[in-house]
Amino acid sequence: MENTKFNLFSFSGKMKTLHLSWMAFFITFVVWFNFAPLLQMVKTSLGLSTQEIKTLLILNVALTIPARVVIGMLTDKYGPRLVYSTLLAVCSIPCFVFALSDSFIQAAIARFLLGFIGAGFVIGIRLVSEWFPHDELGTAEGIYGGWGNFGSAAAAFTLPTLALMFGGEDGWRYAVAITGLMSLLFSVVFYRSVQDTPKGSTYFRPKHLTAMEVTSKGDFFFLLIMKIPMYAALALLAWKLSPSNIGMLSETVVNAFYLGLFALYVYEVSQVWKVNKSIFSKPVPEMHQYKFKQVAVLNVLYFATFGSELAVVSMLPLFFLETFELTPVLAGMVASAYAFMNLMSRPGGGWISDKFGRKSTLLILTAGLAGGYFMMGQVDSEWPLWLAVCAAMACSFFVQAGEGAVFATVPLIKRRMTGQIAGMTGAYGNVGAVVYLTVLSFVDYQTFFYVIAGTAVLGFVTLMFMEEPSGQIAEVNEDGSVTLINVSH
Repeated sequence: MENTKFNLFSFSGKMKTLHLSWMAFFITFVVWFNFAPLLQMVKTSLGLSTQEIKTLLILNVALTIPARVVIGMLTDKYGPRLVYSTLLAVCSIPCFVFALSDSFIQAAIARFLLGFIGAGFVIGIRLVSEWFPHDELGTAEGIYGGWGNFGSAAAAFTLPTLALMFGGEDGWRYAVAITGLMSLLFSVVFYRSVQDTPKGSTYFRPKHLTAMEVTSKGDFFFLLIMKIPMYAALALLAWKLSPSNIGMLSETVVNAFYLGLFALYVYEVSQVWKVNKSIFSKPVPEMHQYKFKQVAVLNVLYFATFGSELAVVSMLPLFFLETFELTPVLAGMVASAYAFMNLMSRPGGGWISDKFGRKSTLLILTAGLAGGYFMMGQVDSEWPLWLAVCAAMACSFFVQAGEGAVFATVPLIKRRMTGQIAGMTGAYGNVGAVVYLTVLSFVDYQTFFYVIAGTAVLGFVTLMFMEEPSGQIAEVNEDGSVTLINVSH
């Protein structure tokens, strides 16, 4: 830990690490969301149907669910510096492939693979937690998450203009390729400028890479249950592409996909058993125990917060366009107010939880979230536009401050597994997005907002079971000595 002052305008020590981390995350979001703002141009240029465009949007988020889990494990094992640099470099390849694609299949494969870059978020969570003490951690993670997340709004504002500057039918290709180039160049900058920990600190690695450690028998089964929704969300995506829905994949391919997911789950159960079977014969010493229910509660909350953000960001322009009969450009600008809140809300949520406690902050923000979406469900064409925009911004404050508060808590559960825990919680955000967007394809906008409000109420109930992080986390050094890490005042 570095105990220098928290100065946002400094670019040395821990602040340099924070700034480079949010920049890396910002670039991953620009690349991940470089498609949505150029949607119309891509559609015309490649001659795609509306159904195919919708399929590309689904494929864009599909791989992020398993990717966040995998990247979380790799981060804990190999360190954030190497993993982030590699991710930025490798993901520039499908970005270039998308820029050069001239058929739906090429574009679909590229978008599917680009879902991997959405996992970058998890890496910075672990990196920032290595550099900041517990009483600044929420604020630092909030800045990292909020400013980085703004990459999606930045892409929406700049890429259409960039595409028009290059002009012609292929303008969008240059805009997309530039984001890939940014990613490639920044991977070098990041690798050369960042260290995993401050000088003299130990980077604690998990004993196992293949599965998450738990410390009680009950938690073993709890972990297996909490894994199921991630597989269910991927099965839901496959069903969406099946003949009974979009019809992109044949019945045989979809069934093979279901079978593959089931086999993968069985394999994962075997790995969880391999890593944790010792707890069935001898209990884990109390100082090394942690409660998995803490992780489970945060998963549910991130499902409701980030899951709803991803879903709402992709439907809000259309909602404003149809409800208030706006032009597409105006609808896009009005809807971007929702994403704009990220700059302040997420750091705000982290800062509030640093000051007033993790659990109480989450309770207040989750209640606000439920209320906010209930209010969004009331919006119709009778409302003045300015009031509808205010409602969306108020709702988005609670959503994003809630995300900040969730990730102010994640690094305080078990240090050496922070990447794995962040990976699982992050993946639940994407599971939420898949579920909400699937719900949206069956119901009207009002019901969609009420469904999110309902899941936020469920999140509020599960929060009752969470315990405020307190005391210290014990981690074992390579020489067998124990380091105690403070998680509360």
